[in-house]
Amino acid sequence: MTRLAIVIVSYNTRRDLEACLASLTANSPAVEHEIVVVDNQSSDGSADAARAAGARVVEMGRNAGFSAANNAGIRASRGDLVLLLNSDTLVPAGAIDRLIERLDATGAIVAGPRIVDADGRPEISFGRMITPLNELRQKRLMRRHEQGDATTVAYVERETRREQSVDWVTGACLLVRRADAEAVGLLDERFFLYTEDVDFCASIRARGGRVLFTPAAEITHLRGRSRRSNPRAADDFYARSHIEFYRKHHPLLAPLLRAYLAVTRRG
Repeated sequence: MTRLAIVIVSYNTRRDLEACLASLTANSPAVEHEIVVVDNQSSDGSADAARAAGARVVEMGRNAGFSAANNAGIRASRGDLVLLLNSDTLVPAGAIDRLIERLDATGAIVAGPRIVDADGRPEISFGRMITPLNELRQKRLMRRHEQGDATTVAYVERETRREQSVDWVTGACLLVRRADAEAVGLLDERFFLYTEDVDFCASIRARGGRVLFTPAAEITHLRGRSRRSNPRAADDFYARSHIEFYRKHHPLLAPLLRAYLAVTRRG
């Protein structure tokens, strides 16, 4: 019986997708699993490359966005666990099995691994629920970390070495129990790209579920590569999803955010 479904969304990321699938083939999880690639009408042959690598392919026929594509992959798959995995990731040997072990051992509903970039530097891949104050703190932390501030680098290294309950983990690599994902209605498709993972984890926590960050598993994320082809569009998607997030979770603040983004993104 299939225990795990690995769902990967691709939109014109053929080279990254091929590398991701190759890492999954070379370091195949020990648990019975299937790989489903959902293609958002790529023009670079991503769907054919996925088939050639042995993955099952779901073709959306349009660029449906990250949430809708992941939902299609979840619905098309089997297994009591689902791993949402970015196409621009590389999975080392044993990483997925260790992530599953920690999910089972702790009783968590969602689990995310330690994520590092191509140079082995840890990514800030978890955090507190999005609020104006928490966003300010997170962005300041990320900025100082990217600038190489020694105190911040040491803090991030320490925090990403510690297993802990968190408000959210990134959708770049997110393991969830299928029954619970279905109970919250899967990912909210009003979020085309960005913030869908924070919203999804909030829905899980609202039902009493635990969201776990664990360094027991580690994957590599070639972050930023998927947005390089059209950074302006990515920024637009981020702004739209951000406003939708505030409309859903902080409705009184949504108009202020809209006005702020209109001013800061002008020109």
